Amino acid sequence: MSIAALEPPSQPVTLSPEQAAKEGRALADEMVSQKPAANTTNMGIMTIRDANDNRTRISVHFEVFTTPTNWCSRYQTSDMTVTVLHEGASANRYQVAIPRQGRDFTATGRQLMMPFADSDFAIADLGLEFFHWPEQNLTKKEMKRSRACKVLESKNPHPAPGGYSRVVSWIDNESDGIVMAQAYDLQGKLLKQFIPKKVEKINGQWQLQEMEIDNAQTGSSTRVDFDLAR
Repeated sequence: MSIAALEPPSQPVTLSPEQAAKEGRALADEMVSQKPAANTTNMGIMTIRDANDNRTRISVHFEVFTTPTNWCSRYQTSDMTVTVLHEGASANRYQVAIPRQGRDFTATGRQLMMPFADSDFAIADLGLEFFHWPEQNLTKKEMKRSRACKVLESKNPHPAPGGYSRVVSWIDNESDGIVMAQAYDLQGKLLKQFIPKKVEKINGQWQLQEMEIDNAQTGSSTRVDFDLAR
């Protein structure tokens, strides 16, 4: 009989270090290998709130499409476009265009922590780059926001200044979606918290309707509201 069967659903289940590394690596590989079932395009509104409660609203165009060898996700505002090329277990590639500055480049290293359109989202956040880090540990299984979750800790072997040293993700058992994620700085202090606010099942697929990322150190936050196709 498994440990999970002996414990009440509300009690967390902690894994041994060996099992944590084995299951963590398998879960991260599963997350990065997921491909969209179909091409999609929709619009959203990104609301950026600074520490003084000033708000800026920006229209965002989202696009997901497959190619013969991989799939891409594109995020576009009037000032910036980021295209993420997902290639399974291989590291993502991030193509960035900033027309007003005449810049078009592939982001690497510290450039991945550039903010997307002056929001709290870094470029690397758009591709969930932390799932590609080499050290992945499934530390426990517990309830989070009323959902049964697997808790994955991703550690960055070479964190850059201003980057993340580790990310802890609560991944829903049913949908494999992120229920919450917390990113920590080089000193181990909480830097950002990502929370999908609303998730809806449309045409048999779970789709994110609203998400928010809060910067615990600056007091700013960014919320994105999606206009979902039905």
